Amino acid sequence: MADFFAGLLKVASDWAIPILAAGIVLIALLRKVKIYEVFIEGAKEGFNVGVRIIPYLVAILCAIALFRASGALDLLGSMIRPLTDLIGMPSEALPMALIRPLSGSGALGVMSEIMKTHGPDSFLGRVVSTMMGSSETTFYVLAVYFGSVGVSKIRHALWAGLIADMAGLLSAVWICRWVFGG
Repeated sequence: MADFFAGLLKVASDWAIPILAAGIVLIALLRKVKIYEVFIEGAKEGFNVGVRIIPYLVAILCAIALFRASGALDLLGSMIRPLTDLIGMPSEALPMALIRPLSGSGALGVMSEIMKTHGPDSFLGRVVSTMMGSSETTFYVLAVYFGSVGVSKIRHALWAGLIADMAGLLSAVWICRWVFGG
């Protein structure tokens, strides 16, 4: 059963991007959209958004670097480790679970480190890869995107984002255990 799902995931991952790209072009052609002109307009808008979010991006990246360099991430990880053992999460995946809501680049660094140590086809490699894809950089989104458009009262967005991150991280562990064994 696990081999069937692994094979199915392989085929789906090989064809997902080409089918999506072809579908976008086909729908644009059917709707008579001027693809190149629309693409250029979107690129201009994206550049302007990038310029607006740079100060927020610098602030959040500095805060994350300070969090990791101070040892606070390791301390928090050691405090949470008994809970992760209870839910079946490999203890080596804990830094990924903690840093992912804060920073995509920080999470990518943690994931790369795990991949070099344990390999991408290891159970741990698959778990952290699935965590990367099934969760969001909640604090980054709140700081950068909400800040760039002037939203100062986040209301329920923080809790909704953190609950969604928790659901994604737990699901990543459980689905990887179910599909790949472990």
